[in-house]
Amino acid sequence: MAEPELPDGGRQEPASFLLTDLVAVATAVGLPPLRGAELNRVEVTSPGAIAVRDGVIAGVGAPAELARFEAHLPVVSGAGLVAVPGLVDCHTHPAFGGDRAGEFELRAGGADYETIHAAGGGILSTVAATRALGPAGLRDAVRRHVSWMAAHGTTTVECKSGYGLDGPTELASLAAICERHAVETVPTFLGAHAVPPEFGSADAYLDHLIAEVLPAAAVLAEAADVFVERGAFDADQAGRYLRAAADLGLVARLHGDQFTECGAIPLAVELGARSVDHLEQTGPAGVRMLASSDVCGVLLPVAAMELRRPMPPARALIDAGAIVALATDFNPGSAFCESLPVAMHLACVRMGMTPAEALSACTANAAWVLGRHERIGRLAEGCDADILLLDAPDWRHLAYHLGGNVVSAALKRGRRVEP
Repeated sequence: MAEPELPDGGRQEPASFLLTDLVAVATAVGLPPLRGAELNRVEVTSPGAIAVRDGVIAGVGAPAELARFEAHLPVVSGAGLVAVPGLVDCHTHPAFGGDRAGEFELRAGGADYETIHAAGGGILSTVAATRALGPAGLRDAVRRHVSWMAAHGTTTVECKSGYGLDGPTELASLAAICERHAVETVPTFLGAHAVPPEFGSADAYLDHLIAEVLPAAAVLAEAADVFVERGAFDADQAGRYLRAAADLGLVARLHGDQFTECGAIPLAVELGARSVDHLEQTGPAGVRMLASSDVCGVLLPVAAMELRRPMPPARALIDAGAIVALATDFNPGSAFCESLPVAMHLACVRMGMTPAEALSACTANAAWVLGRHERIGRLAEGCDADILLLDAPDWRHLAYHLGGNVVSAALKRGRRVEP
């Protein structure tokens, strides 16, 4: 079908138009964070229309209801298309060099983590490749990786540093993330991703990180993240790092319960962290603790599948009333996948989530994780016109059509995203 004549993404003036005759408009409803039954509520208007004025949604409804805008706004036909909110990827690692294709081959042949590490794989191989890039190479890498995500319908993406593990490379990674990209980027400092080889202990590295790198990182980043896991940082060490980050105004986030339960959830709840991500090993006590808190569990099914780990307990978390979001975990080692629709499919077929829960988890709730829920993640009056147009007969094709090319166009504040 012919593409609609939407505003050019390369132009700077605010976008204004009436997008009408859509097959349907589907969106999560209610102000996030959405819990329990709220997460499963997607409002569908069919046929649908969306009015956009100066990059902001001025109205959503049936075409007849929005006909009043025809006198004031250019009319764009959306015939044959379905509109959903622009996708929000709230956990990615795009600032890296090299690849780990050799490690993937070893893992496909049955090699475990220890074997891969002995063969020179693992995070430290990526650290070496990332340090070799330099600032210009990092800018190119982040721009390329973010454009891949945009091609799959992501209009806002959280981007972590964490593959430099030294001051210059970590700060260059954050600077690259903060540059202007095809879509909105949200920078997170993950200096506490692993202990680099030049430091003898996690405590020594954290001393350096807190004193020498964190103050400068806080100027660029919005959040600080830490990998709480055996062989990385324990809960006490993570707490020391995150409290120092909070003193500098950074939001707390954690990687936790990926391989073992090491106290990440109790620490996240104690600190009032925005999220704890992974949760492949989270048991019933952890589920109950998250459900009684305002900490979001960010679920990463691609990484669980890739590493042949148990899937996060999505169904238990949702049914208990926990806040749940969904992300790709795009990275070179355990989740080399930039597609949120693929993560949505896995959430439905491997974690027991409904298509509505999956859509809400990577739009409205993911926006809440990033502190942007009042303006993105929903198709509602007053929100930014971040709109994903699907060349499909039903919004559920976004998750249903595994690997399918269903994205017709993505709009950021009403302008076409050009990956």
